[in-house]
Amino acid sequence: MADLQNELDVCLEAIRAAGAEVLRLYQSFEKIEDAPADISTDADRASQEIILKRLHAAFPADRLCGEESTPTLSEASGSSSPRLWIVDPIDGTRGFAKKNGEFSIMIGLVENGHVILGAVYEPGIDRLTYAVKGKGCHVVDKGIAPKQTQVTATDVLAKSIMSISRSQKEAGRKKLLDAFGTKDTVQTYSAGIKLAQVARGETDLYLGDYLTLKDWDVCAGHILVEEAGGTITSVDGLPITYEGTGKSLKGRGILATNGKVHQACLAVLKEGRYQFD
Repeated sequence: MADLQNELDVCLEAIRAAGAEVLRLYQSFEKIEDAPADISTDADRASQEIILKRLHAAFPADRLCGEESTPTLSEASGSSSPRLWIVDPIDGTRGFAKKNGEFSIMIGLVENGHVILGAVYEPGIDRLTYAVKGKGCHVVDKGIAPKQTQVTATDVLAKSIMSISRSQKEAGRKKLLDAFGTKDTVQTYSAGIKLAQVARGETDLYLGDYLTLKDWDVCAGHILVEEAGGTITSVDGLPITYEGTGKSLKGRGILATNGKVHQACLAVLKEGRYQFD
């Protein structure tokens, strides 16, 4: 595999540039307390254009995939490259709209369907988690030097902490606790943050139980978990590959864990102890 240092440098520069613009818009954004789950903002579109312009300029042959319909996405269409950049300009836009800080920006690089580089940036707290295939997962917190991260060593569900969506509310939280028997939960709006939490060893598992998950919700965080020593599959235990349509999951949720509790979680799902809404 190529070194990917140039790809990483461009990716991190682009994600920070987008983060600066998102944060600027965030500061003047009027809070929407009842923001819907599918809300899209001017900040989403601005963030995506900043990222895609930089990626397309640096790697003009590569394919691009993003959540929003923006000019550079259209301009780059038609490539048949095995390399594909997948971008979520604001993951957890509901957190952005509610102004609680729970949102991230995500960039993943896929080659022949497999993620080889990914970054999740949380502009509100200036925390960047990134990984390159074969080189581990690292976190840069408020500009401090990169620190390598590892998943937890927890090996039983009863001692595990689960990352879940804040939109689950108390009823959804109780349903997950009852089904999996985990010790506790940590809630946030962003799937990218939840995957980064597992990769940083802050939680033990994340069940992405939304059956409408798209590639950009998962791709960047996917490699963070794997490079930190964890495991990520679809909810039926199958590998996840990315085809470039944005709909590679085909209506399946995801399961990301520290690896040690993965089979126990899959057993809960296989036995029907947790029912998807």
